[in-house]
Amino acid sequence: MNQLSYWVGEVLRYTDVVILGYFLLLNSSLLVLVLLGGWELASNVRRRAFAGLDLTFRSPLTPSISVLMPAHNEGAGIVTAVHAMLALRYPRTQVVVIDDGSTDQTTALLIDEFDLTETPMVMPPDVPVAGEILGVYAPRTGASSPLLVRKTNGGRSDAVNAGINIADGELVCMVDADSVLDSDSLLTVVKPFIDDPLRVVATGGAIRVANGCTIVGGRVIDVRMPTGWLPRIQVAEYLRSFLLGRSGWSRLGSVVIISGAFGLFRRDLVVQIGGLARDTVGEDAELVFRLHRRLREWRADYRIVFVAEPVCWTEVPSTLAVLGRQRRRWHRGLTELLLLHHRSMIGNRRYGRIGLLALPFYLLFELLAPVVELAALVLIPAGMLAGVVDIDFAWRFLLVAYGYAMVVSLLALVMEELVFHRYRRWRDIAAIAAGAVLENVGYRQLTAWYRLQGSWSVLRGSKPVWGTMTRQGLGSASKSSG
Repeated sequence: MNQLSYWVGEVLRYTDVVILGYFLLLNSSLLVLVLLGGWELASNVRRRAFAGLDLTFRSPLTPSISVLMPAHNEGAGIVTAVHAMLALRYPRTQVVVIDDGSTDQTTALLIDEFDLTETPMVMPPDVPVAGEILGVYAPRTGASSPLLVRKTNGGRSDAVNAGINIADGELVCMVDADSVLDSDSLLTVVKPFIDDPLRVVATGGAIRVANGCTIVGGRVIDVRMPTGWLPRIQVAEYLRSFLLGRSGWSRLGSVVIISGAFGLFRRDLVVQIGGLARDTVGEDAELVFRLHRRLREWRADYRIVFVAEPVCWTEVPSTLAVLGRQRRRWHRGLTELLLLHHRSMIGNRRYGRIGLLALPFYLLFELLAPVVELAALVLIPAGMLAGVVDIDFAWRFLLVAYGYAMVVSLLALVMEELVFHRYRRWRDIAAIAAGAVLENVGYRQLTAWYRLQGSWSVLRGSKPVWGTMTRQGLGSASKSSG
């Protein structure tokens, strides 16, 4: 028995040291990404002074864009959302709404608002579509109006694929029907295509939290913090992970995730690789993974770029139930991509920085992070009870795992405010800083549990459950912090 206790103690001792080293490496990697992201933001500011958005707007060489809006039971805000997309400042746009089997008044509202009529338009089968196309509706006049595709329910990927087939733009912009774009977003996110037309194949824009902001006519007119602490914490999280983190990956030329809420792609390439996959809940990231895979295999010289300035505003979960569904789905998608769909790319020199840097990072520090996080919450107290871990080690763990993470998040906040200064009230900045601290007390551990559940659902072969997210609608002003 004494021998068994000895070996259990030794295992706990060395396991706890490994966990400490893991968090040190994790947070140091995040710090490097945030610093690189700050460098990228500073470069963007310098380029912005010479961006020439007016010139881009007037140029006959500016590529045409088809904005694809998949919608399922979005009747509460679809009319406002479409008006907002039609009003985006861009010279040549086509707005395509794909009603993916809605059971509410989504189609009827659009037909009535924009005076649409059914047309015998034939959709080319450029990419496979599983759902049946029930009708295509076009405006009666040449006025600025959307094109509407009505189909049976097949999921978001299938809806986007239907939109790709009917799109006539050189580029396709995939947006969520409940997202809000800044008016110059398309002009800014298209700039890399104009500056480097032979190499850029996709760009993604920054995603920010709409909760608390005043939204009128599908536009954010006043940026403020939400009142609830759950969305406040997510503001800090989004700044670190979705703004600075992805800017850092863009600086490294290794962007592997473009949010489905706002991404711009070359239509011909998306068609060439078969459109969006329907066998994963992470269809947007899978498209980017597959672009990297195919273009590397074709030995193409290409770039996928994250542009921090064009902003897409989205409503984040305000309840734990909805947050749990979201994070399970996100992590399920990541697990599917790394363990099922694109496992052969990890550590493979054939895929360059994607295979040797980006994907190993996502495997070690995204996919496995909840496993290590939750293991630490069990093993370190167990080591203390067994007498093999002292209180000094426990304090070092808290400092490295959580204190270090707070510093990285606060640094991300400082960098963002120095460059963009979106939050103009000191109380809002203080609320973000408080959110960066509180993220490590309960929120982080809870989301680790949700993420672990997402991975486990893949490993045990269960089918994905999407759930729903209650939203206020884009025409309303979200409740802010005052």
